[in-house]
Amino acid sequence: MHGGGLELALVLLLAAVLAVPLFKRFGLGAVLGYLAAGVVLGPDGLGLVRDGEKILRASEIGVVMMLFVIGLELSPSRLRVLRKPVFGVGGLQVLITSAALAGLLLLVAQMQLKVALVVGMGLALSSTAFSLQLLAERKELNTDYGKTAFAILLFQDLAAIPLLAAIPLLAGAKDETLTWTTVFQAVGAIALVVVGGRLLLRHVFRVVARTQMPEVFTASALLVVLGTAWFMQIAGLSAGLGAFLAGVLLSDSEFRHELESQIEPFKGLLLGLFFISVGMTIDLDRVAAEPQIIALGVLTLLLVKFGILFLLGLHPGKLQPRAALMLGSVMWLGGEFAFVVFSEAGRVNLLEAGARDRLVAIVGVSMALTPLLLIAMSRLLALKQPPAPKREFDRIEPADDVQHPQVLIAGMGRFGQIVARLLTAQRIPFVALEHSPEQVDDMRRFGSRIYYGDPTRPDLLRAAGAQHVKIFVIAVDDADTNIKATRLIRRMYPKARIFARARNRQHAWRLMDLGAEVFRETFGSSLEMGEQVLVALGLSPEMAADHAQRFRDHDEKLLHAQHLIYDDDTAVVQHARDARLDLEKLFEADLGDSNSEDETGIPKAP
Repeated sequence: MHGGGLELALVLLLAAVLAVPLFKRFGLGAVLGYLAAGVVLGPDGLGLVRDGEKILRASEIGVVMMLFVIGLELSPSRLRVLRKPVFGVGGLQVLITSAALAGLLLLVAQMQLKVALVVGMGLALSSTAFSLQLLAERKELNTDYGKTAFAILLFQDLAAIPLLAAIPLLAGAKDETLTWTTVFQAVGAIALVVVGGRLLLRHVFRVVARTQMPEVFTASALLVVLGTAWFMQIAGLSAGLGAFLAGVLLSDSEFRHELESQIEPFKGLLLGLFFISVGMTIDLDRVAAEPQIIALGVLTLLLVKFGILFLLGLHPGKLQPRAALMLGSVMWLGGEFAFVVFSEAGRVNLLEAGARDRLVAIVGVSMALTPLLLIAMSRLLALKQPPAPKREFDRIEPADDVQHPQVLIAGMGRFGQIVARLLTAQRIPFVALEHSPEQVDDMRRFGSRIYYGDPTRPDLLRAAGAQHVKIFVIAVDDADTNIKATRLIRRMYPKARIFARARNRQHAWRLMDLGAEVFRETFGSSLEMGEQVLVALGLSPEMAADHAQRFRDHDEKLLHAQHLIYDDDTAVVQHARDARLDLEKLFEADLGDSNSEDETGIPKAP
């Protein structure tokens, strides 16, 4: 493309807007959409963008920002917990994979030892950006295999630093050797970022936050991310490592969530640009010219890395076999560091141009294939997943030594448990039915008389002693099940009192149709908070309590009045407007007293 930067930006944005929704629509994921857009726009596609390398270098800021956001999720204490998987599993993965791939290159490709070692280690590194983005898309970053993948990727980023420093040494470059000065410079840079960041970053953001100018806060966040990345880069280290450390230092600060929300849009956009630029660098001409060699290279890379990752995931009992398979599937690709390693090896004449182009094509194709292969693996595992054995409902046998329950609670979630604890404190016998077997097992540990069962089944209600029950408490979370259970109890035990949990006014009206006494699940706590807000604003506790009680009475009256017309939306809306005016008039007298009198200690209205 010969146009200016604006035209290039428009083309890239248009490609992303068209490709990503299309690929996500067919379940292929955003990463593959970005890659495909890059291939189409690149020199081997439509040729709209000729210099993909420049875009790749610029878009690496997206990877830097991603690592900063990941750092925000990792407090120093959590990072200390990760040190064993990072240096244990991560170290073993890099070491074993590098040795295995280098050995194959020595035997099959007849490479020299030092060349094979560099290439083997370059191929052992997976793409941090690709793998973490795929895990984030699937919401599996916090799974067991997601955490293991992150630990391995973190070690790979660390391992890439000495590898890049060692390439000139292996090539015999006299003026590019690794010295103690370089080592101390790297260690000093890390120490300076950690110590300086811990002392300064919070104070900087506190000062910026006092300005109450969002654009200044955004600029400060970008300055911290890019500044630490630049500082680490000039020290000869990874820019991403600097951003990651800055994120970790701010992970337990009060600004963590605000920083994440400010960086996220930039990260997403630049990371998408990074994936597009990777697609542009895939040499389709090389793939077309040597399809067997490239295919064999990709297959070998995927199988070797997958096998090693799978075995490391299993040993010693770290992951279940399915999780170990997913670990291998998300990390068997090559990585962006391989491009840098092979480019550096070519620069110092350690790797010939033809071999470098083949290796870059192999890594690029492996990255393009990984989203598809991951989808295939997920679907294969889903097909082979044996159905979980369905647990039978408990058989409820009447016990002679147990007093007949006065209350039956259907649903022992956060709502039902409060009722149960209050009854237990008064030694009032009750029985509970819960549809979650895990919740049943958990509650039984505390001595509750609870059974796994469906409260909409008449036989289970009878077996639980419902004929002796005085009060039925319907605390089931699902609104439809809640209504169904209430209707059944009303039919079977028409004289029983039913106290039912209601999610909202509409749910409450449906329960009231069945004669239940309704309790809206958030109404009481919201009203209590409102009362405390009034106290905090200067009203006396007595006056605030009185206002809250009057509001409660008014709203309960409104609920019952609207119950008669709730099937007519227009009437409900008009009634709500009239009720709001009535409520304002109800408190107008108090407001007038507050303005004219000061004897109660309530501050005058401004």
